[in-house]
Amino acid sequence: MGRGRLIALLAMLALAGFITTLDNTVINVALPTVQRELGLTVADLEWVATSYVLSFGSLLPAGGRLTDLLGRRVVLAAGIVIFTAASLAAALADSGGTLIAARTVQGVGAALVIPASLAVVAADLPARRRAMAVGLWTAALAVALALGPVVGGFVTERWDWSWVFLLNVPFGILALLLVPAVPRAVDRVRHGLLPLLDLPGVALSTTSLFLLTYGLVRGGEHSFSTPPVPLCLWLSAATGIAFLVVESRTFLPLVDLRLLRNRSLSGGAAAQVLWGIGVNGVFFFTALYLQRVLGFSPTKAGLAFLPLAGALLVTTPFAERAAKAVGAHWSIAGGLVLVAGGLVWVSGTGLHAQYGDLQPGLLLIGAGSALTTPLTVRSVADVPATRTGMASGLVSAAREISGVFGVVLVGVVLTRTERTALRDGADPRSAFLDGYDTGLQLAALCVLLGAVVTAVTLRRPARHRRPGAPPGVKRTPRRPVRQ
Repeated sequence: MGRGRLIALLAMLALAGFITTLDNTVINVALPTVQRELGLTVADLEWVATSYVLSFGSLLPAGGRLTDLLGRRVVLAAGIVIFTAASLAAALADSGGTLIAARTVQGVGAALVIPASLAVVAADLPARRRAMAVGLWTAALAVALALGPVVGGFVTERWDWSWVFLLNVPFGILALLLVPAVPRAVDRVRHGLLPLLDLPGVALSTTSLFLLTYGLVRGGEHSFSTPPVPLCLWLSAATGIAFLVVESRTFLPLVDLRLLRNRSLSGGAAAQVLWGIGVNGVFFFTALYLQRVLGFSPTKAGLAFLPLAGALLVTTPFAERAAKAVGAHWSIAGGLVLVAGGLVWVSGTGLHAQYGDLQPGLLLIGAGSALTTPLTVRSVADVPATRTGMASGLVSAAREISGVFGVVLVGVVLTRTERTALRDGADPRSAFLDGYDTGLQLAALCVLLGAVVTAVTLRRPARHRRPGAPPGVKRTPRRPVRQ
């Protein structure tokens, strides 16, 4: 692969990851302004905030399967076009219904972009460049998460809330111009290899993930006993079981259940969930802590996360070296331990913390997260090239759902602890801080569990020698299969 094409591919992957992740958090600070200008109810506002993650998370497996069927370039281009057009529609929305619909379509585009991006890394990049690509991609995601509150606060205060979405348009156009750097897929129709998409699997998986995500979001914001949360969670479980039954009997399934026997894939996905619980919890609730307890403005609260993103960017180039030196399973586990330590540090900063008091913990979270960047590639490393989209969709779905789990888990602990403290006579700031500290400490335990899972499941067995080969002769690696 030429240097020019490699640079174009890396830039496209970073842009795609940045714009799709930014929309997870950028709208939050602008919500009060959106509510006032469009005359939205509280229920409307909840749908504006959650419609993106609902469609995004529930359609990721389908996006991964379409990547395998239609090719990485086609799905990437389609996803970027859909996402960019929906961003423009959201910026021009003059009613709550239009904005919610545009946000939902944004999630559809993102659900195509992310699995296709990871499939490009796994199947199209040279092996020696994959860790660098994933590091850059992960750094783009971290910067997007860190900049989300900053960008949302800045453009809302100085321009107009519509710029929250308009900023996606030039980035999306630039990413689309770089898509031709992705190698062209094989003409599957000509070779008779274009199978039908598993529509029952798509319907069941989308329904199950949608109901699960909606139930968690709604339950976290209100109560898990509030209708229709219990019904949503029960129906999610029922449709999930039905999905497994259908996939086990389908000749060309949406998700090949045999992939779950791959220890690296299943263990990597589990570790991704546990890491996401901790990181998403700290991003979401630390922003509230900075504003509600320490009195930071939205923009200043967002800026507090920039050193974290900087630590991730600086440490990422060393992640692959660490993986080669001690083994990826140990280096990733060590990174997760650092993240857990950072969560514990941040949870103990107190009522009168200053900007600098948070930074040691946030820097640990950034540096530790950088060491986990080989996790994505390692999770799909042993998956056949014709299943990389499917595997990437599973890993992406795990990461996206982990964000919801993180916010809900920490939020439930925070809310219950806060209510108990208020009943015992604590002032509101102290009560919130008690719940915040307990929630982050629980998130730290989840991340530590992820370190254990990583150390056990990502250990690679010694490579077998070719039959009849003398000692010291390694097996010839398979050449990557292009789509």
